[in-house]
Amino acid sequence: MKRSMPPFRADHVGSLLRPLVLKEARARHAEGKLSAADLKAIEDREIEKAVRKQEEIGLQLATDGEFRRSWWQFDFYKGLQGVELYTVGEGIKFAGVTTKAESVRVVGKIDFAGHPHLDHFKFLKAHTRVTPKMTIPAPSTLHFRQGRSSISKEVYPDLDAYFDDVAAAYKKAIRAFYDAGCRYLQLDDTAWSMICDPSEREKSRARGDDPDSLPAKYAAMTNKALEGRPSDMVITMHSCRGNFRSTFIAQGGYEPVAEKLLGQLTIDGYFLEYDSDRAGGFEPLRFVPKGNKCVVLGLVTSKSGKLEPKDAIKRRIDEATKYVALDQLCLSPQCGFASTEEGNVLAEDEQWAKLRMIVELADEVWGR
Repeated sequence: MKRSMPPFRADHVGSLLRPLVLKEARARHAEGKLSAADLKAIEDREIEKAVRKQEEIGLQLATDGEFRRSWWQFDFYKGLQGVELYTVGEGIKFAGVTTKAESVRVVGKIDFAGHPHLDHFKFLKAHTRVTPKMTIPAPSTLHFRQGRSSISKEVYPDLDAYFDDVAAAYKKAIRAFYDAGCRYLQLDDTAWSMICDPSEREKSRARGDDPDSLPAKYAAMTNKALEGRPSDMVITMHSCRGNFRSTFIAQGGYEPVAEKLLGQLTIDGYFLEYDSDRAGGFEPLRFVPKGNKCVVLGLVTSKSGKLEPKDAIKRRIDEATKYVALDQLCLSPQCGFASTEEGNVLAEDEQWAKLRMIVELADEVWGR
């Protein structure tokens, strides 16, 4: 049967393909040819359209598509005190493509003291009839991509103090979103999945970190951030292996981190990437505690416009029930459709067809 609380049987990660009119407006704004007020008006209009579309296809939640962001992660991080966005020599390397040459670094004591994303959420909440869902990057991802090398040793000679401050900042952020009316918050993460890839583990070591110790540190930091959160606020985590222009970074199943990720994090649910062989099997799901914690299976890919056969998705859901009860499972794409403003390589109509199919499959598997 349908769930009345998130995550929902038919859900999605958050980001949506940016309409052409929005891409053009952002380009004009970057060139100084469009004012911030005029850009916001276009963003507002396109977000309202995207929200209506999510409602029309039968989703019980709506996001703003992350239409006001360039990056799924950096736009949030640069709004934290002590973190700055800067230009790097080379962007993040994916399979065959590279992102814009931007990143973030820690230059001061990390804290949370308000953020533009709060107003973004308030606009979404005011313009939807379903549950408004907010997405922000997970605390672990701020550390993993560049590790020790991106954190000022003058500010944080001891990384334990860094992890404590990140947790404290996130605790404040969670409270601020709650006070703004948010009851469904998702932490987007790539760090946990990257640790499962041997090549990414070697890169972590080269940056001066110990990948073997990171799962315990990330679990402790995340759980500390979640301490004392309101009981009526659902917080989930999305874990994937990278998503840019329909490509990826990492591969490898969740087994190396499963016990801590799935068994020890005090979150309410997981959005897990399972749209390709790179993600491994469902065996790690045996660590999911029995009860109310949900696993949202990312069986539908956002990297291609081709619709998956419904029967194939149903068979995979059935396979997952060997490790997690059907009542603890939900369905979504493996990631967003546009983790960055460039977006994946598919058409908007194909995006909506995928989300519509997820709603139909959820009704067929779990009932209306």
